Amino acid sequence: MFILDRILPFIIPVTRRVKGYIRFVQNYIRPFIKWFLHAFTRLSELQRICYGARAGASRTSQVERSLILSKRPQIRRLVLDLDEAAPYVDNAELLKFAPRAARIVMQAKRIKNNVHPDFARLFGTCVTSIWGYRRLMHQVEQLRAEKYDSDNLDHEQKLLRLWQLLMPEAPLTGRVSKQWQDIGFQGDDPKTDFRGMGMLGLENLLYFATAYNDAAKHVLLHSMHPTLGYTYAIVGINLTSMAFNLVKTGAAKTHFYNLVVQHRQDFSTVEDFHKLYCYLFFEFDRFWMDSDPRNIMDFREIYQAFEITKLEALHNDSTIFKTNLVVESV
Repeated sequence: MFILDRILPFIIPVTRRVKGYIRFVQNYIRPFIKWFLHAFTRLSELQRICYGARAGASRTSQVERSLILSKRPQIRRLVLDLDEAAPYVDNAELLKFAPRAARIVMQAKRIKNNVHPDFARLFGTCVTSIWGYRRLMHQVEQLRAEKYDSDNLDHEQKLLRLWQLLMPEAPLTGRVSKQWQDIGFQGDDPKTDFRGMGMLGLENLLYFATAYNDAAKHVLLHSMHPTLGYTYAIVGINLTSMAFNLVKTGAAKTHFYNLVVQHRQDFSTVEDFHKLYCYLFFEFDRFWMDSDPRNIMDFREIYQAFEITKLEALHNDSTIFKTNLVVESV
């Protein structure tokens, strides 16, 4: 790790320059390639993507890129309008994005519905998935920005519910107690540990303990191991940060774009984000135990290695993280 830390600052600028050159070349020759393929197939780029790419991340990501790079004023205006509206729409309003986008694109590209009856449906599915993801980014950010408030009864009830779910046979002796350290908080009052991830950190921990209680208790038990143990709640909040960054940077699009297709959903939801978090927590616990750490001081290195494995997996267009959290009995 020491050698990698020394050479990484030199590698990254080179990598960025190479990517910059590739992007420049692609953008320069892209119009010529589009013109040639259109002349040869008589289909627009969006049509070729919708008809030829596999449903899910492969198709949706290509449609998204095509829309973003479009030079047509109508399409550029459409993308801007949908970007501005997406964070604030309800489910019914989000579903109206697809027919509107299909209508504008078909007019701009002169695609006739009677000649290409499947285009609006295939394209519309991608549109709903794209802007559903962008709405999800906003919803997750709102939860992260909401500070834990010990004067907020709802916040306090959620925190106490977390304890009850994880430690049902050990009642809390008080709201402020050293017992919180038993489930991996740093001090006597957990509220200070939520400063980085806000209510998103608590909501994630609570969802894991509620929806996958057996798995959460299984992970908690591992965290109490005398030599391989770790701070359950603090690690959980770190994994909230990982999940949040995967969504914010767009790396998680592969998972979510495939998810909506496989589960036959219209768009991704906050619950889908919680499930991604549960997957990461359960898998990190397995990764940690398999790594056989010397002590908690190995956390940073193992955490980074785990994150790299997930980022590499998300480079594959077919990746979807399945929350089939099976606890093996011994």
